Amino acid sequence: MEKISIFDIYKIGVGPSSSHTLGPWKAALYFAKSISALRYDKITIELLGSLSKTGKGHGTDIAVQLGLEGFDPKTIHTEEIGFHVQKILSNKKITVNGVDLNFDPPNDIIFHDHADPVHPNTLIFTAYYLGTEIANQTYYSVGGGFIQKKGETTSDQVEIDLPYPIQTGADLLEHVDKTNLSISEIVFLNEQAFRPKKQIYEEIADIYSTMFQCVFKGCNTEGVLPGGLNVKRRAKALSNSLLGGRTFNTYKEWIQAIKQLPKDFSSINKWISCFALAVNEENAALNRVVTSPTNGAAGVIPAVVLYYYFFCDYKGKTDLQKFFFTSGEIGCLFKKGATISAAVGGCQAEIGVSSAMAAAGLTELLGGCPDQVLMAAEIAMEHHLGLTCDPIGGLVQIPCIERNTMGAMKAITACNLALTSNPADAIVNFDQVVKTMWDTAQDMNGKYKETSEAGLAFNVPVAFPAC
Repeated sequence: MEKISIFDIYKIGVGPSSSHTLGPWKAALYFAKSISALRYDKITIELLGSLSKTGKGHGTDIAVQLGLEGFDPKTIHTEEIGFHVQKILSNKKITVNGVDLNFDPPNDIIFHDHADPVHPNTLIFTAYYLGTEIANQTYYSVGGGFIQKKGETTSDQVEIDLPYPIQTGADLLEHVDKTNLSISEIVFLNEQAFRPKKQIYEEIADIYSTMFQCVFKGCNTEGVLPGGLNVKRRAKALSNSLLGGRTFNTYKEWIQAIKQLPKDFSSINKWISCFALAVNEENAALNRVVTSPTNGAAGVIPAVVLYYYFFCDYKGKTDLQKFFFTSGEIGCLFKKGATISAAVGGCQAEIGVSSAMAAAGLTELLGGCPDQVLMAAEIAMEHHLGLTCDPIGGLVQIPCIERNTMGAMKAITACNLALTSNPADAIVNFDQVVKTMWDTAQDMNGKYKETSEAGLAFNVPVAFPAC
C-alpha cells in the first residue's frame, strides 16, 4: 500500500508547473548531490516528451539550471531567478557543487522530439570528465512535484507504520465507521507517523501563510505576464473594484478591508475568482505558490479556503488544519488510484483533483458527515472528467489561469450539493469516479496531455513557436 503524506500533496515551491518546473528542479538537485564526490567537467540535460514539447513555456530549462546550482525552490528569492539564469547564459558557465563548468544552455539542454515509453515527463542528466561519461541518471516527473528515479521504487516507505492505512475512499470510510472519528482526525493520526505533531502544525501554518501571502501579492500586482502571450494580470483591478476605493497599506489592513465589505452573492462570486486569478498569475510569473496538488491548479484551494475565511463561519486555525487534513487526503487518494499529472491524464488530473480536494475540505468545515465529504469530492471530479490540458504556447496561462476560477466555483457548488443530499441515494461513489478518471486518462488522445499540439493550443495562433 502506497503511503503518502498530505505534505507530499501540499508543497511550497516556484511556478509555473509542478511537473515541468518543480519536479525537474528537484531532479537536478538530486543529480547534483549524487555526483558531488566525482570529478566532472561537463553536464548535459535531455528533455523528452511533454517536458520537451512545453518545457520552454513551463520553465523546465530554467528549473534544471537552478537545481544544478543548488537553489531550493522553497527558499529562493523569486525576484532573483531572472538574474541567475541570465548570468549562466551570459557567462556560459554553471556552478555545480562549487565546481565551475562550461555550460551553454541552448546546446547543453537538449529538447528531443521523441518521448520515453515509460513516462511522458522524462529527463536525463549526464556528467562527463575529459570527454568520458561518468554518470547518467534518468528521472520521471510524475506530477505534483513528485520525482521517480529510473530503477528505484518507493520501498523506503515500508518502515512507516500508519495506524489507519488508506488506499481507497472505502478504506477511509471504514476507519471512520470503526472509530467514530472525523476524516480530518483520522488523517491527523496518520500524519503523526510521518512527523511529530508540532511539525505538522508548523507546516500547515507555513502552507496557509504562503497561500494567503500569494493571494495578497497577486491582488496587488499589475502588468503583463512573461512568456510572450501578452496576458494582462487581472486580479489587482478586480480586487480594487471590489474594495470600492477602500485603502490599505499592509496585508492585515487588506484583510480587514475585505471583512468589512457587503457579503452579497455577486461580490462573493467575484472575490472567489479574484483569489484564484491572483494565485495563478503569480504562478505564471515564476513566483512562490503552494502546489495543490499541482502548480497549474494552485489557485483552487486558496480561493476556497479564503471563501470560507472571509464569508463563512471561520473559527480559527483549527478550521484550517481540518481543511488541509481532509483535502490533502483526497489528493493522496487520487495520486494512489489515478494520477495528478496533466501529461498523463489531462487537466482533469490537476484542476479536477484540486476541485475535489477543495470540495471535501469545505464540506467537513461546514458540518458535512464523512459520507458527504467524499460525495462532494466525487461530484467535483465527476464534472471535470475528460478535461484536457492544452496550454497555448506551452505556457501555464491560457486556459490555465481561468480554469482555477472554474475549479473553485465547482468545488463550492459540489459542497453545497453534498450538504443538501443523502449520500445513500448517490448513484456514483468516490472510488468509482477515481477509477473513471484513470480510465479516461488512459483513453485520452496524447495530443491533449500537455503537449500544446491540440485544442486551444492548436486553434489559437501565437506569434512564437509552441516550443
